[in-house]
Amino acid sequence: MRRLSSLREEAALWAALAQRVQDGLELAALGDLSLVEDLSVETEALEEEVDQLEFHLLLSGAHDRGDAILAIHAGAGGTDAQDWAEMLLRTYLRWAEACGYKTEVMDRLPGEEAGIKSAMISISGSYAYGYARTERGVHRLVRLSPFDAAHRRHTSFALVEVWPDIDEDISVTIDPNDIQVDTFRASSAGGQHMQKNDTAVRLTHIPSGIVVACQNERSQAQNRESAMRVLKARLIQIEEEKRLAEIAELKGDHVDAGWGNQIRSYVLHPYQMVKDHRTDHETGNVQAVLDGRLDDFVEAYLRFTMGIRASGN
Repeated sequence: MRRLSSLREEAALWAALAQRVQDGLELAALGDLSLVEDLSVETEALEEEVDQLEFHLLLSGAHDRGDAILAIHAGAGGTDAQDWAEMLLRTYLRWAEACGYKTEVMDRLPGEEAGIKSAMISISGSYAYGYARTERGVHRLVRLSPFDAAHRRHTSFALVEVWPDIDEDISVTIDPNDIQVDTFRASSAGGQHMQKNDTAVRLTHIPSGIVVACQNERSQAQNRESAMRVLKARLIQIEEEKRLAEIAELKGDHVDAGWGNQIRSYVLHPYQMVKDHRTDHETGNVQAVLDGRLDDFVEAYLRFTMGIRASGN
C-alpha cells in the first residue's frame, strides 16, 4: 500500500505538470502580449520541476525510494583516519539535514585520542537510499595533520557503507540459531543508566560473519531491535549484490565485491580540491563539500551510471 501510495503521488505530480503545460499553451495561443512575462516565469518554473522529476527517473532501483542506513569506518591513517571518519559523519548529517531528511545516530564508537572508529546512522525520507548509495566506497583525505607535532602532510582513509533500511513487511528469513547475541556496557554518552547496565547489543550472524553493534538506545531491547534492522538490511544488500554479480557475469563484466579503491579524494594541502574518481567531477570549494553540499557529486554519479546503463543497452 505504501508503494501504491507513492506511485499515485508521483503520477499526480506528472498529471498536474501536464495540465499546467496545456494551460500555458492555451494562454499563449491567445496572443495577448500582456501575458508574455507571466508565461515566461511559468515556463522557467515548469522546466525546473520537470528536470527535478526527470532526475528522479535515475533512481529506479528496488529500494531507491526508501530510507537508508549509512556506516562510516576509519581506515588506514591512525588518529588522523579516526578524525577523518568523524568529519565525514558531520558532512553526512549536514547533507541529510539540508535535504530535509530525518537522521538518527544508531551507533558511535569513539577513537582513542580523537574522532571515531566507526559510526552508523539511519537516514529517513523520500529517495534517501537512492541518493545516499552514491557515497558507498573509500574516501581519502590529504592534509597537514593536526595530530603530528611536525605538522607534516598525512593521507587518511575512511570507508562508507550504505544499505537500504528495509520495511518491516519485507520478508527476510533469519534463523535465530544462526545469531550470536552479546551484550556489553555502552561506551557512548547516555547518562548513568547506560553506563551502569549492559544496554549495548552485538549481533553476529554466524553463516555470513556479519557483526552488527548498536548502543545508542537506552534499553537493551531497543538496541537489539535496531541491530536486527541493520542485519536484515545488510543481508538483503548481499543478496542484491549477488544478483547483480550474476547479471554482470552473464554480460561478461567484472564485478569487484571487495572494499575497492577510493571513490573520492579530499585534498586540503598543498592545494584545495575534492575530486570524484568515478566521474571526474571536482570542485575547489572543499569547505562547502565538508559542510554537506554533496548534491553536485551525487547527481554527477547518478547521471554517470545512467550513461553506462544506456551504452550497455
